[in-house]
Amino acid sequence: MSWFDRARAAAAVLMALGLGGCFQPLYGEAAHPGLVDDLRAVEVAPIKDRIGHYLGDDLISNLNGSGETPAAKYRLTVTIAQSSQVPTVESQINAASAATVIGKATFTLTKIDGGAVLFKGDATAAAVYDRTLDSFANLRASRDAEIRIARSLADEIELRVAAALGDRR
Repeated sequence: MSWFDRARAAAAVLMALGLGGCFQPLYGEAAHPGLVDDLRAVEVAPIKDRIGHYLGDDLISNLNGSGETPAAKYRLTVTIAQSSQVPTVESQINAASAATVIGKATFTLTKIDGGAVLFKGDATAAAVYDRTLDSFANLRASRDAEIRIARSLADEIELRVAAALGDRR
């Protein structure tokens, strides 16, 4: 490695260090003071079904990962619909080789004081899994797809709730 290559690498490292503090989260505390506290004050209403349980846990973790339970100012109500599609069926064994699980969540963010609706929206996520002739493997793969869908929906809902609360500031 020549001295020129070393100097170029050192210059690149110095430039990266100089720009390192320029990036900050889009909906972070610095950009929107008080937003993190507002997100922690969102109460997630219980969601039905197994995928709803996964989604509720992920939402609680995403919105308030601190373990603290501040007084709730907002309520997030979520309903979820789940469907499954089988795109291909093998003709020799008359069984599907793959399946797609689709989850659609409809959510409403309301103020606890007065019940005014702050934001309504919906989010959709899909996950594909391979199917086999083993029914237990299919069940486990389907549940894994539900868990992946719940995580994806929780991330999208969290982002939209943060945007709605950030716009209010």
